[in-house]
Amino acid sequence: MRAPLVTAAAGASAVLALHLRDPHAQGSWGLCPFSYLVGLQCPGCGGLRAVNDLTHLQVGAAVSSNVLAVVFAVVMVLAWTRWAVVRWRGGDAALLSIGPRAAVAIGVVLVVFTVVRNTPWGAWLAP
Repeated sequence: MRAPLVTAAAGASAVLALHLRDPHAQGSWGLCPFSYLVGLQCPGCGGLRAVNDLTHLQVGAAVSSNVLAVVFAVVMVLAWTRWAVVRWRGGDAALLSIGPRAAVAIGVVLVVFTVVRNTPWGAWLAP
């Protein structure tokens, strides 16, 4: 159970830091290197704000900041829960185990999301 507990502690520490230091304030957590260099929103832009919003139970604002970050947060909580239960029962499971098709599908979703959120007709996805 050591690995799931250490992972949970690290994740909880990061979430607490995002709860206490508001990423909505310009530059409070630095700049996105991709956005700074290229001038476009990366798939993670707005993710810190989304986590901050989730810690304040503002789900609508979190989805508005970055819908993929909200989905990712839910997937990670479910994956961690599964991992912890398997480890508690004595099994040897990884946190996440995805096949090559799933990895390609995730990559395609990230690319499409990035392209769409940087176009005028997908501006509603931008943070």
